[in-house]
Amino acid sequence: MGADSKARIREFVLDNITETELADDDDIFERGLVRSMFVMQLVVFVEQEFGVQVTGDDLRFDHFRSVDRVDELVTRKLAAV
Repeated sequence: MGADSKARIREFVLDNITETELADDDDIFERGLVRSMFVMQLVVFVEQEFGVQVTGDDLRFDHFRSVDRVDELVTRKLAAV
């Protein structure tokens, strides 16, 4: 998708953590910024914000580790529509 989708994803993550800055390639789970259950909030956010269905193999934890990874998932899902 690009800069706009990354900005929207970054804003959502920043709204849910105590940090004020986040690089697009920061692993939010490895850095301990969120707990593993946050992935479900990301799934709901992606589905509602971008109008895509996150199912099956999309639900792999690795797809939600960073802004870049979430953006890659969104881009792939939108291209398949």
